[in-house]
Amino acid sequence: MEEIAPEYDLVVLGTGLTECILSGVESVKGKKVLHLDRNDHYGAEAASVNLETMFKKYGNYQQGSEPWKKYGRANDWNIDLVPKLLMSNGELTNILVSTDVTRYVEFKQIAGSYVQQGSGAKATVAKVPSDAGEALKSPLMGIFEKRRARNFLQWVGNFDEANPSTHNGMNLAQTTMRQVYDKFGLEPGTRDFIGHSMALYTTDDYIESKGAAKDCVERIRLYVNSMARYGKSPYIYPLYGLGELPQGFARLSAIYGGTYMLNANVDEIKYDGGKVSGIKATMKERGEEGEGMKFETKCKKIIGDPSYFPEKVRVVGHYLKAICILNHPIDKTDNADSLQLIIPQSQVGRKHDIYIAMVSSAHNVCPKGYYIAIVSTIAESNANHHLELQPGLERLGKIEEQFMGPPIPIYEPLEDGTKDNIFISKSYDASSHFETMTDDVRDLYRRAEGEALVVAGLKEGQNLVADE
Repeated sequence: MEEIAPEYDLVVLGTGLTECILSGVESVKGKKVLHLDRNDHYGAEAASVNLETMFKKYGNYQQGSEPWKKYGRANDWNIDLVPKLLMSNGELTNILVSTDVTRYVEFKQIAGSYVQQGSGAKATVAKVPSDAGEALKSPLMGIFEKRRARNFLQWVGNFDEANPSTHNGMNLAQTTMRQVYDKFGLEPGTRDFIGHSMALYTTDDYIESKGAAKDCVERIRLYVNSMARYGKSPYIYPLYGLGELPQGFARLSAIYGGTYMLNANVDEIKYDGGKVSGIKATMKERGEEGEGMKFETKCKKIIGDPSYFPEKVRVVGHYLKAICILNHPIDKTDNADSLQLIIPQSQVGRKHDIYIAMVSSAHNVCPKGYYIAIVSTIAESNANHHLELQPGLERLGKIEEQFMGPPIPIYEPLEDGTKDNIFISKSYDASSHFETMTDDVRDLYRRAEGEALVVAGLKEGQNLVADE
């Protein structure tokens, strides 16, 4: 059992990826950090679990039966509880590199990035074009639309904010994305895959927002630059599952003096003059009987996930997910062993996109011959949640096992935390990438420290992929 100091600069509650990143970053910057989790494992909602745990967590078995044995050893499976992939040039990758957490985690490329047009048996599934050349070959567009898309992507690639001659007569700070699309004459289907599969917006709200064009162009450039790093797709994924990421940042924090305690319940948060001043908690060793060790320590700030502060957060929506085991690749995806596939909301009459994130034995998360696919979206009704995921489930083909629980609340803090020095993260959303999560990391750090989080990116020629 680790020794508890009388005072810390920061107490972090929950070992989700957001919390572990901030714990690691703050430790590197010299802060004295105590990190607690009520669970006996790292990762919280971003954990990777074995197959037996999945069956028991979702109740997919009868008492006395052991259906997981059909799929080999339970511990050969590392199944993510959230559907997330990393952009190879994205913010999370930059944080991993700048903190040197990459020495603890190996990565493999995701084989493809796909988008669906239409629905049902007539749906077209194709790779997302990543540059002007691919746009000319894409089956997503007719010949004239291909040329318009090529011109648009060439313009995005050449855009330089400091050089007005590259702006095509538009001031992006004052322009809506609809005006940009109209200028290039792009059809609705093209706007869909650009906005949702390249810029990675989750709804169409961005189209009419004044000044959003600049953000959209930056998002597309991130996608294109991430695609260019390794080819095939812009995404990478940690071997052995996403649970490796919070553990990597936990190791980083420990190296720089951070104290980690699992199986630790917070009994009381103490205040002085309206600001947090410390905590009381109880820790049990794994399997320990009885009350456990009670302790108290002072602290200046707390960062925590919403589950620790139910009175300080609100529900802003619910997301749905179905975790599925397949014994075949997904049809119309070139037999890819891994992928992101986005079904834009307009293609299936919804307000929110449907995401599919799939990995396989190539990523050391399941035995050979199996695939793990997570279908996710934002709930738009109070019932028929299975039907909301149906377009994605249909895309998977035959499903061997499906794990689907009730809608999952999405929380956000009621206040920014500066009043009481308690800074609360947001819940994960339904998207199959980490860009929204890293936005929250940056926002939390700015609120807690009063300054921007500055991280370095990948160096020229630096390679994170294990086998490339």
